[in-house]
Amino acid sequence: MSGQLPKEMKALRYTKPEEYGVVTVPLPKLRDNDVLIKVKACGVCGTDLHIHEGEFIAKFPLIPGHETVGVVAAVGKDVKGFKVGERVVADNSELCNECFYCRRGQLLLCENFEAHGVTMDGGFAEYCAYPAGKVFKIHNLSDVDATLLEPASCAAHGLEKIAPKLGSSVLMFGAGPTGLVLAQMLRQNGGCHVVLAAPEGLKMELAKKLDAGDVYVELSRKDPEAQFQKLKEENPYGFDIVVEATGSPKILEDAINYVRRGGKLVVYGVYSASARVTWPPSKIFGDEITILGSFSETYMFPAAIDYLDSGKVKVAGIVNKTYKLEQWGECLEAMKNKSAIKAAIVFED
Repeated sequence: MSGQLPKEMKALRYTKPEEYGVVTVPLPKLRDNDVLIKVKACGVCGTDLHIHEGEFIAKFPLIPGHETVGVVAAVGKDVKGFKVGERVVADNSELCNECFYCRRGQLLLCENFEAHGVTMDGGFAEYCAYPAGKVFKIHNLSDVDATLLEPASCAAHGLEKIAPKLGSSVLMFGAGPTGLVLAQMLRQNGGCHVVLAAPEGLKMELAKKLDAGDVYVELSRKDPEAQFQKLKEENPYGFDIVVEATGSPKILEDAINYVRRGGKLVVYGVYSASARVTWPPSKIFGDEITILGSFSETYMFPAAIDYLDSGKVKVAGIVNKTYKLEQWGECLEAMKNKSAIKAAIVFED
């Protein structure tokens, strides 16, 4: 281990939902197989808004932040393959490997699923410790753009679950950060025609710059019903794959009406725990529609790094706001009012 470490660090800490402050806390204790990361940037996403409100399996007290990028500050005695100073990104999940689902190889369904920044302390702090097996080296991405690797890993997991056939037509509702990454991955893996439908504004302008889709349907924020109807009329057979990436139960409920017979509906957004939708079973049965859920990821960071570090999937400009820890309230407001496509907490040396 490095001998030049401070004993304390600054962190954003919640005592309970909606109650937080920047505090001084001890550095994380390093387990024998841990890597201690000096955090350079940590992404902020819609999930953090749910955590702020006490949803999304969050446990308190908590240091949030689940999209951590930084440099190796120290390593546990059993760690090999990492050197102090190397640039790294961390997979936030920790699994028990012993429960019913883990023993069946369904690790994402782990009954004791833990996640840094959600149920364990995360990256909204100067330092955070992760198992060495969940730490990965990066080279080309900037620290801020590298915060997209965790969302990109979730997109890679979604792509694996969707398993698009060559020549699939795709409709995606929403142009948020992880949706823009998934749209690009779908275009490169079987989606010959990708239609992005999302409200007009910042995110759709960015989608075009990133070349995330083939067709862009810029929905009116006041009354999009005529545009929804036109989308159905222009695609009478619907789409092989429909991805609902907005987190809106209303749009999810209607999304099934765009799915081609034999097609797939992907439930990809983050929804309130109280949200409900109603679908006619006869349509699902008669049209043989497959409904898929895609939540988080396990072991998809290498694929995400390959896509983003190589530039095959473009992410420049997705993070359009950065803040210091002390500006967390301002950051929350930017996420709520959607002036931030995606934000990141950044740390100065």
